Amino acid sequence: MKKLLNTVYITTEGASLRKDGENLVAEVEGTERARVPLHMLASIVVFGGIYVSPALIAAAAAAGITLVLLDRNGRFQARIEGPVTGNVLLRRAQYKASDAPVEIVRSIVIGKVMNQRAVLMRALRDHGDSCAAADSEAIAAVTDRLARIVRRAERADDTLEQLRGSEGEAANLYFSVFDHLIRAPDPELRWTGRSRRPPLDPVNALLSFLYTLLTHDCRSACESVGLDPAVGFLHRDRPGRPSLALDLMEELRPVLADRLALALLNRRQLRAGDFETRDGGAVMMSDDARKTVLSAWQERKKEERLHPFLGEKAPLGLVPHLQAQMLARHLRGDLDAYPPWLWK
Repeated sequence: MKKLLNTVYITTEGASLRKDGENLVAEVEGTERARVPLHMLASIVVFGGIYVSPALIAAAAAAGITLVLLDRNGRFQARIEGPVTGNVLLRRAQYKASDAPVEIVRSIVIGKVMNQRAVLMRALRDHGDSCAAADSEAIAAVTDRLARIVRRAERADDTLEQLRGSEGEAANLYFSVFDHLIRAPDPELRWTGRSRRPPLDPVNALLSFLYTLLTHDCRSACESVGLDPAVGFLHRDRPGRPSLALDLMEELRPVLADRLALALLNRRQLRAGDFETRDGGAVMMSDDARKTVLSAWQERKKEERLHPFLGEKAPLGLVPHLQAQMLARHLRGDLDAYPPWLWK
């Protein structure tokens, strides 16, 4: 099984990164703050104005370590990586499948909706007694409707557009009760609906940041098995968009991202004061809040869960890689269908 390598996140404005022997060295104002062997790294993610030495860039590219540049708010800017080593035959199979992707999309939609439903059912099980009766009833009603969407998606006669419609309907239902899952006392940390580019409230700012991290991991997973991250199935092709990485993250984000966001808010690790509103209404996390989220994200990726298809326990951080492998095996003809990852 693939080894879960580390991702280094550099968030301190003005920091510098350099290569020293076979190590990455991070310095702030000339003082060494961290030293990590390159062979332990899968990627380096930097936020904002951080200097990266040419020698480190070259060494990372040669070692297959991806360097990702984000602005200080977590918005993607660029990737620097070495030569693409994808299997041309696998990519040809991927391109061919993208012309008629109904069965792959069906698996992705079923996996996503079932995991959304599992998140809601876990919330009812763990906190149903402390919720208002109306909130519990609303969550239960949505879980029932999500179950019906899954049954409908399982029908073999659904078209691609019908499946995309089912995915959108499920997302609307899921987020319609998302506020009932938040038990934070701060009135500013309420959920009123999804907003992006820019996020307009703290919860959306947190979710968008976590989705950026998950997208990065899913893109790396696609590339690691030789798939083209730009050619997807559920998401339409668009220049500059990693459509396949977005496909892969759909079934994972209710568990890996949404549940982590809820945990950070409900455990009061993040409070209203950790967010700030900019001109134009955009809401962003403070530097300290971002570090809290990154630390929690790394810890969550170490947690192990049983992979329902493989029957083996694996760290959550490896799940994107395992799913990319399952998709590649299906495209090669080794598996009859793509098996989604289901959280239980």
